[in-house]
Amino acid sequence: MTRDEAESILTTAGEAGDADFPLLEAAIACAIHDYPFRDPEPVRTLARNACERLAERIGGEGPDDALAETMAADLRLNGDLLHYDHPSNTDIIDVAERRRGLPAALAVFYLHAAKAAGLQAAGVDFPGHFMVRVETSEGPVALDPFSQGRLVLPSELTRRALRAGLTPHVADRLDLLMAPVTDRQSLIRLQNVLFSRAIRAQDYDGAERSALRRALLDPGDHRPWLDVASAREKQGALAGAMEALSRARGLDGVEEARRSTTFERVRMRLN
Repeated sequence: MTRDEAESILTTAGEAGDADFPLLEAAIACAIHDYPFRDPEPVRTLARNACERLAERIGGEGPDDALAETMAADLRLNGDLLHYDHPSNTDIIDVAERRRGLPAALAVFYLHAAKAAGLQAAGVDFPGHFMVRVETSEGPVALDPFSQGRLVLPSELTRRALRAGLTPHVADRLDLLMAPVTDRQSLIRLQNVLFSRAIRAQDYDGAERSALRRALLDPGDHRPWLDVASAREKQGALAGAMEALSRARGLDGVEEARRSTTFERVRMRLN
């Protein structure tokens, strides 16, 4: 798969409704978009095995236990404690090979298998640490893909929220801490991680690619185009930055003044 082919897949995914969003294939396309011409079949094989094994466990265990045991025990998916910042931990193809990754990358397999098995599960965009919410007969519970899918108790969620800087009033609100996000937003969270890392490393080409993926995955959001423009400007690609700002200006949003100001600033440099 080429980078252009990956962009085509991401464009189609961005046009899909949330209920039909192709999480696994979109995640594969994101990985190929970063590093083209790789074989994505190991990802599909792992995902297929996860679906089959979870289907066997359903009924004999609670949905949260079945999901955690399938992913962590059967398939050995876990967080990479020793090399947390390694680039492979954010790449779904590398994650499938190493069985190690960041929570948002591991969650792709959790969410894909849960949906195939008919479980009600969703990502939780928790501050600093992505988790998976699973609906059970006793109410929703949070699983941590990075820690062998273990159950995260409400008291621990509150402690984590306080450490992340949330106010006590918010940290006590489980409805806020466990608010579900769509599969699209789950994958965008992973691209945000990649963007932040690339910016810190002054890898503006990588930052541009991750921002572009966000823009394609959520075509109604103007903010990724601002990040595309910023990354292109830092590379000296002013015409490309102008094009991205034009895309941002064409979308409704609360930052119209900022977009217009940035557009004029880059236009002045270009001229």
